[in-house]
Amino acid sequence: MSFKIAFIGAGSIGFTRTLLCDLLSVPEFKDCEIAFMDINKQNLDMVTQLCQRDIDSNGLNIKIRATLDRREAFKDAKYVISAVRIGMLEGFEADVNIPLKYGIDQCVGDTLCAGGIMYGQRSMNAALDFCKDMREVSAKDVLFLNYANPNSMVTWAANKYGGVNTIGLCHGV
Repeated sequence: MSFKIAFIGAGSIGFTRTLLCDLLSVPEFKDCEIAFMDINKQNLDMVTQLCQRDIDSNGLNIKIRATLDRREAFKDAKYVISAVRIGMLEGFEADVNIPLKYGIDQCVGDTLCAGGIMYGQRSMNAALDFCKDMREVSAKDVLFLNYANPNSMVTWAANKYGGVNTIGLCHGV
């Protein structure tokens, strides 16, 4: 039985390549369809080439479809995996530097504290847009697997307001 898995933020080589290798090591996933989406074409192309090489080296008959169009990636997907960084490094810099300007020296500004709240405001809004697209074009029973920080905030927002079953996953646990 074939099904589609879409990766959003697929230009993240660390997350995308590792997750794809883990998934494709499971026999039930050997016939799946893979879509990669990212807003950075250069990163998307690089990760797609590396992952396709891994797939081909293992003799699997899967061709990754890469796109800059989120809805195209989400179309008919049973699973959507998010590894996005909303605001990219410039946003992360602001999440650290603005609180620091006011005396809040946080360890990491992507999950907790003032920086995490700032990042959460950007990320939850984007996740709700993702959920809207999933409701409209993905498989009826789509499952959203969120790897993006701030994980708990994004997962909560998607479950409570996005109308898509969502599970938050963390590489650090």
